[in-house]
Amino acid sequence: MEELIADPFRAARLVLRLRQEGVTDDGVLRAMETVDRGAFVDDPALKELAFADCVLPIPCGQIIPRPVATGQLLQALGLGRQREARLLLIGMGAGYTAALASRLAADVFGVERYDRLTDHARQRIVKLGLDNVAVRHGDGLLGWPERGPYDRILLTGLVDEVPQLLFDQLRADGSVIAPMMHEGRQQIARMMADGATEWLGLCHDLPPLTAGRSGAL
Repeated sequence: MEELIADPFRAARLVLRLRQEGVTDDGVLRAMETVDRGAFVDDPALKELAFADCVLPIPCGQIIPRPVATGQLLQALGLGRQREARLLLIGMGAGYTAALASRLAADVFGVERYDRLTDHARQRIVKLGLDNVAVRHGDGLLGWPERGPYDRILLTGLVDEVPQLLFDQLRADGSVIAPMMHEGRQQIARMMADGATEWLGLCHDLPPLTAGRSGAL
């Protein structure tokens, strides 16, 4: 099993930057301090940028977002310290966000539309020994109903609306977290099952989350 422990000096600088941008949740900061983004890219040159405040490209034209944006999404989950939640992650990408979430939730279920990314993420999850993460190739906007209900559902890309199918897979006291346009800019919507919505800050725009399952990649 590979280690997830990151470079302590660069990790400390990352945590300082995250705090300056408003990511203050101790569990999120601890996860981001110890899970190295470099473990989720193959290009050695990109590994060197793992702790930089930049986007990292991955196959299929996708990205790993800037660390602050990822931290803000995870903080919006409001999971606390109990690690009891079942989390559905839509738009898993390289698996970095799933690895971070594995430190915050009891179980993480990731859905990715690109088969290549799903396969790579599954290999990394096994290699890193993340035994509370399961992955699936499919249309994330349909969810993963067989594994529900969920305490939290996190969409990692911009959407115009959240399908009712996802709310149907949510526990009565659960919430859906998604980047959406609000007041002319991207913000994080935290939507409760009863329809109540809270808007939270997002410092960097995220790419749209595409519906459907890719057949070519």
